[in-house]
Amino acid sequence: MKAAISKFLRCRSGATAVEYALLATGMAVAIVSAAKLVGTALNLVITNIASNTT
Repeated sequence: MKAAISKFLRCRSGATAVEYALLATGMAVAIVSAAKLVGTALNLVITNIASNTT
């Protein structure tokens, strides 16, 4: 059991997976934030167009 734990702690593939997960999370947050900003701006433009055409 001690050897298995020692082998697990020396393994670097888990650290790489965590780094990729953090990178993917950061990218997802950036994409969602950008989409929200674009959606809000687009909603404002459409609202202005609709109010000016009536």
